[in-house]
Amino acid sequence: MSDGPASPLSVMLCDDSATVRNALARLLESDPAIRVTLRAGHGAEAVSALARLPAAERPQVILLDLEMPVMDGMTALPLLLRQAPRPAVIVASALTQRGAATAMAALRAGAVDYIPKPDAAGGGLADPAFRAEVLAKVRGWARVGRIAVPAAAGARAAPARVPRRGMKAIGIGSSTGGPAALAALLQGLDRPPPVPLLVTQHMPARFIGMLADHLDRLGQLPCAEARDGEALRPGRLYLAPGDRHLLAESAGAGLVARLSDAPAENFCRPSVDPMLRSLATACGGAVLAVILTGMGQDGLAGCRAVAGAGGLVMAQDEASSVVWGMPGAVARAGLAQGLLPPAGLAAQMLAACGARTGPAAGHAA
Repeated sequence: MSDGPASPLSVMLCDDSATVRNALARLLESDPAIRVTLRAGHGAEAVSALARLPAAERPQVILLDLEMPVMDGMTALPLLLRQAPRPAVIVASALTQRGAATAMAALRAGAVDYIPKPDAAGGGLADPAFRAEVLAKVRGWARVGRIAVPAAAGARAAPARVPRRGMKAIGIGSSTGGPAALAALLQGLDRPPPVPLLVTQHMPARFIGMLADHLDRLGQLPCAEARDGEALRPGRLYLAPGDRHLLAESAGAGLVARLSDAPAENFCRPSVDPMLRSLATACGGAVLAVILTGMGQDGLAGCRAVAGAGGLVMAQDEASSVVWGMPGAVARAGLAQGLLPPAGLAAQMLAACGARTGPAAGHAA
């Protein structure tokens, strides 16, 4: 006997512009699996509307503008998150340095993700890339909820499923849902890995520096945008800067960062594939590739290069991924030697590098 069709997922829109609310509602409801059930013009209205609803009728996802009169998004966010069941709140911010900083602050305050508002020159809310991103994030976060970091130390120190090897670097690729996955991955580390971590995250250029600051504030290990020619030090995370590929080059016994203006790959610059290819070459195969949540298949060719050189490949599991495009492509190709949520991947990263678990170490010197 059939259980019948699944109920549409419920969304609240909170934006001070009625035009934006109407446009977002049309965008979201173009997907028959999504229904906009509440609209609010400012934070206080959203909090009040949510509180009046029975718990069973509250929306699963809230799209929350950050800049509004009466009550802005940052003020409303903790009040919305107190509701039970706790909604997944995706914040919308301007494509500016200030907007990026506020969006990252919202992630630290409990938002699950962000959406950069496109400007009119780029097609505005009608931009196909913006539409795809909004739909993917709303569907994904309604499905997986917030990526949780295990509280128990025992969960962090899961038995190794990969062999201990003398890795020289870790290369991480992520896209849609990546900031939360990266944060959960870092918070799952009980000490910095004894190798440098290189990360390519697809996001607007203005947001990269703020993401580096956001990850750095977590305190697990120092995080910063990579600079051309700098030595890549163990226990540090280097983010590919906006609109440039991040590559690694051997230099004596270590590695240095190289930034490249080469053409986009997989419609992306920075792209995960050139980063992983360079690591496979520079490290002689002694590299671990980790592919996190994201649309498309950027990282697949790079993981083939890593595996072909004798390195290891792991990917985020489908259940915890907002979008299982990038990790799913690696899994379907038979390249992943482990499929785990971010905290599980953290334990395997340490195991693959030969690091033993122990008390949290915080920032490396």
